[in-house]
Amino acid sequence: MDAVNEWLLTWGDNLWTWLVLPIVVLLGLYFTVRSGVVQFRLIPEMLRTLKDRTPRKDTGEPQSVSAFQAFTISAASRVGVGNIAGVGTAIAIGGPGAVFWMWLMAFVGGASAFIESSLAQLYKTRDADGFRGGPAYYMQRGLGARWMGILFAVILIICFPVAFSSLQANTIQATVAGSLGGAATGWLPWVTGTALAVLMALVIFGGVRRIASVTQALVPLMALLYLLLGLVIVAMNIERLPEVFATIFTQAFGPNEVVGATLGYIILTGVKRGMFSNEAGLGSAPNAGASAAVTHPVKQGLVQTLGVYFDTFLICSITAFIILVSVPDLASAERGIGLTQGAIVSALGGWSNILLIVIIFLLAFSSILGNYYYGQSNVEFITSSRKVLLGYRLFSVAAVFAGAIVSADVVWNFADGAMGFMAIVNLVAIALLSGVAFRLLKDYTQQRREGLDPVFTKARLPGVRGIEVWEDELSVTGPIDLPAQRRR
Repeated sequence: MDAVNEWLLTWGDNLWTWLVLPIVVLLGLYFTVRSGVVQFRLIPEMLRTLKDRTPRKDTGEPQSVSAFQAFTISAASRVGVGNIAGVGTAIAIGGPGAVFWMWLMAFVGGASAFIESSLAQLYKTRDADGFRGGPAYYMQRGLGARWMGILFAVILIICFPVAFSSLQANTIQATVAGSLGGAATGWLPWVTGTALAVLMALVIFGGVRRIASVTQALVPLMALLYLLLGLVIVAMNIERLPEVFATIFTQAFGPNEVVGATLGYIILTGVKRGMFSNEAGLGSAPNAGASAAVTHPVKQGLVQTLGVYFDTFLICSITAFIILVSVPDLASAERGIGLTQGAIVSALGGWSNILLIVIIFLLAFSSILGNYYYGQSNVEFITSSRKVLLGYRLFSVAAVFAGAIVSADVVWNFADGAMGFMAIVNLVAIALLSGVAFRLLKDYTQQRREGLDPVFTKARLPGVRGIEVWEDELSVTGPIDLPAQRRR
């Protein structure tokens, strides 16, 4: 098993160093320039669209999940292991400088997140629960390449509901075990795995709206709890905060003698762990973004860009500050969740273990639900068979159960490699379709300049094929008084 783990680590690092990293950076910069730095310029619009009215059917029911619910589904997947265990791993092997590269890639990646989620909205399709879509759908409808969509869908199903959800379950189990000081380790993984599997099954068999309802409740709660915990720890060590910021920036551009990381490895670690956490350009969040009922595709592009910032600049940053103000010596620091857990306990005492278990559970379980939804959307892209969907649900539950039992090392390295392949396929697609996304952005900003709440119909993009919904203004907005509602 050690040989397999080493091989996975080596080829995964090579894939990211020579292929994924250059594509991610160059395309992110290209999208940033071509969009006029949309990820910064339209931050006020991101906040405004997050609380948009949800278009309704003639019956008065919402057409699908709201913009905020789609945000929480994607945030549920983003905010999890990557924010606590992933940041701990990044700092342990890359030093404080890795945090700077996570921040930088979140900003650059915000443009990629905008492009992919705007395209997912444009090429979405209707289903029994409302809408679904994502990269597989815009690959088929926008590029006319169903084979590419199937390839992406298969990689995503392996990566998210299998590998990543297993990691979330493993993190919950490891946190509980760490809190017990190694006691009851024989039966604990089995009990934890069974409990998670049962809870997951109760939610996912209720459909996307139940998932949205659960994540809408969990995500704000878990974020608030964790932020408050982090702020307390930072406040207790406020005198170290200037030193922490200094080490993050100074060690971002040079080798770290403490953890033995070279500049290249610091950058690679920050980018990999950052992308695992915020998923910008990865092709996962667009699956949630496409489920929203909004009046213009750009609105979900903006909301999902805000999701990248929420994940990295808030949740990941508070983890980094917790570690760096509490663990000044990283030379012998434990990787992953153990580093973060040790930092919290050293700052607040043993009682904080209970609070951390609650927070980790909320973070990881909500991620499991978000990962599951991503997989379901892509299973339904491949086939409409209800038997296949049932098999997928059972397999996803089994993956969570297994994740609580097995060692995480091999799964981490396998997930890194799978994530790299998934990112490449998605980035190629959005690069080819970016011209359509820029036309959408132009249409949105033009309507905003006219003082309107933007409404999109397919007639506004003549010559673009493969658009299924967006037939006319009434079908997009629902039965409302258009002139009164559109004026902002």
